[in-house]
Amino acid sequence: MMENFLLQLFIFLAASAIAVPIAKRFGLGSVLGYLIAGIVIGPFGISLIHDVEEVMHLTEFGVVMMLFLVGLELKPSMLWQMRVPILGMGGMQVFVSSLIICGVTLCFLPWQQAVAIGLILSLSSTAIVLQTLKEKGLMNTAPGRSVFSVLLFQDLAVIPMLALLPLLATVALPNDGHHDSALIDISLLPGYQQFIATILAVGSIFLLGKFASRPIFRAIAATQVREIFVAAALALVVGISLLMTVVGLSPALGTFLAGVVLADSEYRHELESDIEPFKGLLLGVFFISIGASLNFALIGESALLIAGMTAGLIIIKWLVLVVTGFSFKMANSERTLFAIALAQGGEFAFVLFQFSKVNGVLPAATIEPFISSVAISMFLTPLMFMAYEKFAKRSNNESAQTRESDAIDPSKHKVILAGFGRLGTDLGRFLLSAGVKPVIVDHDAANVDVLRKLGFKVYYGDITRLDLLEAAGAAEAEVLVITIGEIAKSRDLIELAQKHFPHLKVVVNAHDRQAAFQLMDFPVSTIRRETFGSALSLGQDTLQVLGVDPYEAHRLVRIFKKNDEEMMPELYQLQNEEDRYIARYQEKHADLETLMKRDLESGTSALDLAWTAKNPEL
Repeated sequence: MMENFLLQLFIFLAASAIAVPIAKRFGLGSVLGYLIAGIVIGPFGISLIHDVEEVMHLTEFGVVMMLFLVGLELKPSMLWQMRVPILGMGGMQVFVSSLIICGVTLCFLPWQQAVAIGLILSLSSTAIVLQTLKEKGLMNTAPGRSVFSVLLFQDLAVIPMLALLPLLATVALPNDGHHDSALIDISLLPGYQQFIATILAVGSIFLLGKFASRPIFRAIAATQVREIFVAAALALVVGISLLMTVVGLSPALGTFLAGVVLADSEYRHELESDIEPFKGLLLGVFFISIGASLNFALIGESALLIAGMTAGLIIIKWLVLVVTGFSFKMANSERTLFAIALAQGGEFAFVLFQFSKVNGVLPAATIEPFISSVAISMFLTPLMFMAYEKFAKRSNNESAQTRESDAIDPSKHKVILAGFGRLGTDLGRFLLSAGVKPVIVDHDAANVDVLRKLGFKVYYGDITRLDLLEAAGAAEAEVLVITIGEIAKSRDLIELAQKHFPHLKVVVNAHDRQAAFQLMDFPVSTIRRETFGSALSLGQDTLQVLGVDPYEAHRLVRIFKKNDEEMMPELYQLQNEEDRYIARYQEKHADLETLMKRDLESGTSALDLAWTAKNPEL
């Protein structure tokens, strides 16, 4: 038994390690890589795994962990602010989707089964959608927040669905007198006692998170044994899931509520870092199990039926989502992403279809093609995201090309300034004031028009095009200054300049340390982090407000800046070795604290005071 378990575990982990890097290499994303791996190793591939359903029950715990982490990111006040999109957009999507799907299904099945299928298929895949949005950096965008609101409502809607489905039973079940339960069979209790038990379970989660978690985690943290904290974090998630299962509620919902309650806790970040690896691993195996669950024998036998069901599901939900987005005044581009993200079936469909079969709502023969359709729609979701990205990029390029690039004055310039946004504007003003007149090129047409009204000579165009870079005088210029906000465009421009104009010295900005590391892959002259200078200026102002002599504050800033510049190349070399990176960062930071403390204790000389005009003899 143990050997079989270890073999299955090895197969899943090996498939993940092989498939995901290959999928990422070809721009397919990790989710699609997992799904393809599942197809390959599943019963209809090379048949390395057989009991997919048993594996899926285990790996659904990855969805539970994911929602716990999502809850940790949301404070109750934030949820209250999102109440309109959650209840409005989410409610409209679930209700209208259920109604339309139920209406279509009524043509073929009894009304009870049609209602059940409508409810189940109205749900979307929380796991695939959130993972894909996170990978593509879309979680904090307006459509990303709208998508999350709808997914959150759908997860909440699972609870009343679980209560409603048994009332739609049409299939006779063998009466064995009881329901299987590992602990307590709550269904044997009277209705009012079941209700009280459910309320007590939800209330206990709130009380635990609000009052008991802090002293418990404080005591565990005092032991300074990391493994115990990890064990406690996992025990919290597992225990809440078990409690929710006993009272017949969704484990994912219970852990989400626990995450929300703990969002204000000082141990939030520690919980996130401890659970994240387990969540990622279980989610990956869950995606593999979905790929493996595709019944290609059934799909082959009923190809037209399942293709029609899948297409119908995606089209119906797409239309409902577009109308929902329109009703809530979403922009056209946002509505497209919103509809693509949620137009598939969800992982809870597997749970609810199984629940429907056990409770006599739907027969197995009816369920099987629907499960295949849901799995195929989930498989298509990453592909639809890829198609959207290409379409959006092409649309952006076409919209940018509707305005011709400006003809650039052929006079010689020493400096080309690429980008004249919030950073480039101040930089350009400084250079102009210092007697340096750069060629300024920006790709934001509206920004160019405004800047011209202010008296700046700015040219419109995409500087990452070779013809425009040549027209800007790259052959004669000495320095290329890049202040473009998009790191990908900055990299493209650097590659273009180095290939065709290797004499150009490149000075570039990066919005953070990770972006700086990406730019350090190129032999550029200077890299400056966008907020680094502002942070040091604010730090200097803070020290002066605290009474530190202005020259001493200036000198501390210079020490910090020099130390950071020396540290960056070392950290760049260690960026892919997390443990060594952290150790070196902490060591350098401790050295810096000692150095700056020693400098403060040494005091300032009379000559230093003269620098700030505090000497009364001046």
